Amino acid sequence: MRSDTVTKGSQQAPHRSLMNALGITKEEMERPLVGIVSSYNEIVPGHMNLDKIVEAVKMGVAMAGGTPIVFPAIAVCDGIAMGHIGMKYSLVTRDLIADSTEAMALAHQFDALVMVPNCDKNVPGLLMAAARINIPTIFVSGGPMLAGHVKGEKRSLSSMFEAVGAYAAGSITEEELDEFECKVCPTCGSCSGMYTANSMNCLTEVLGMGLQGNGTIPAVYSERIRLAKHAGMKVMELWKKNICPRDIMTKEAILNALTVDMALGCSTNSMLHLPAIAHEIGMDFEIDFANGISEKTPNLCHLAPAGPTYIEDLNEAGGVYAVMKELDKKGLLHTDCLTVTGKTVKENIAGCVNKNPEVIRPIDNPYSETGGLAVLKGNLAPDGSVVKRSAVVEEMMVHEGPARVFDCEDDAIKAIKGGEIHPGDVVVIRYVGPKGGPGMPEMLNPTSAIAGMGLGSSVALITDGRFSGASRGASIGHVSPEAAVGGPIALVEEGDLIRIDIPGLNLELAVSGEELEKRRQAWQPKEPEVRTGYLARYASMVTSGNRGAILEIPKN
Repeated sequence: MRSDTVTKGSQQAPHRSLMNALGITKEEMERPLVGIVSSYNEIVPGHMNLDKIVEAVKMGVAMAGGTPIVFPAIAVCDGIAMGHIGMKYSLVTRDLIADSTEAMALAHQFDALVMVPNCDKNVPGLLMAAARINIPTIFVSGGPMLAGHVKGEKRSLSSMFEAVGAYAAGSITEEELDEFECKVCPTCGSCSGMYTANSMNCLTEVLGMGLQGNGTIPAVYSERIRLAKHAGMKVMELWKKNICPRDIMTKEAILNALTVDMALGCSTNSMLHLPAIAHEIGMDFEIDFANGISEKTPNLCHLAPAGPTYIEDLNEAGGVYAVMKELDKKGLLHTDCLTVTGKTVKENIAGCVNKNPEVIRPIDNPYSETGGLAVLKGNLAPDGSVVKRSAVVEEMMVHEGPARVFDCEDDAIKAIKGGEIHPGDVVVIRYVGPKGGPGMPEMLNPTSAIAGMGLGSSVALITDGRFSGASRGASIGHVSPEAAVGGPIALVEEGDLIRIDIPGLNLELAVSGEELEKRRQAWQPKEPEVRTGYLARYASMVTSGNRGAILEIPKN
């Protein structure tokens, strides 16, 4: 066993003495040591129940003959971090999580791992760590929040942000705003729509690293506790068979994840995280893959904010496996991929049924013949940009309008709420990319303000930052190269015409090449807002390309 290096032999007597100090018995030291990576904390609603999940995992590991040992991972609540300097720290935690988990797992020579994440950055961070460490590993998330109910309709966190905009526009009262505040987040769990956390938890199932239901069983269901116990038992099977993450997270599994991403209509943030995970297995993932897969993958789900259904509805309809079963009818998946069940994708989905064709459209009756995400290129985004096509209304699929240019999020929000943005405008928020932010904050506040002001079907937003899965409308993010390195988005001037053609996969600034070159010669770098601390170090480490923020870590 790997743990023999700390538990066996006379040279390891000092190690065992420290184990004794922990209260670990000789019998426990003779079993495989299984690290339980707990993202539990008391500030993230998606993580406040993880102590119970961890205890269930520990029981499952012990029942199957292992010795469970818990150590922590950090997690940021993007909703609480929104709209202030905290949002600059959100994305960077993904890499801190991966690095610190690698350090803990290898320093203590665990034989296997169970990852217990739930929210936006610690799911991909732990997937990156799993691929990097490459010892038998399984994931079990904390599960999604149940939807709230306001005035007889299901609601979620994106509804709350949009209600703030509606209040600013005078279309709802303070009492109505308070009702949203009290009801949209009724339970623990990751926010209830197809936002980034739920996107990545569902894609963990697709990658083969989580058991069925990992992404969809609600956090408050007892079924979630049973799932955690089974995950603890299953990791011991993986250990006995020496099935490791890189046996499971292959290139084909990554392509499966991108395919199901298209069918589900996941967060645009998946186009930051899937390339980073792929990077850890040595796969060269360019976001252009998305369009080729989107062309042949129908969009089967319109989960909030794209539509009126929620993760709890997807769970009742058959979950992620039911979506995969529909896709397999057209041969769109690599079904011979191995998973943590010890079986292939084909074996896992064999008996699955779509129980609600209103939640999961049948493959021959999709919402659209193309997938939920699209990568746009053009002279404004030569290295690419990403839009959640499934959340864009038909009238904004092709749009042309004057640029309203802002060099920070706060100024844009003031202009939107102050009535300075009009139908037809294209709001441009720049210098908020990986280096420019620094930290590539997400722009949920501006998109929510646009929607709340009643401009969601007439105003577009373009940014070199990123968008939350909660964003909807013609919100085009991840524009690359970013402004901080002199990308074309830095050269846009107030009033320039911007042409958006989502079906044509094109994003153009209506300015001649000669004029752009003239502006490029005159461009001066913007002084960074953060000069010290981790954010500054992060900004110096990230690449500037269409992968978004990926640390320059050597491939294993």
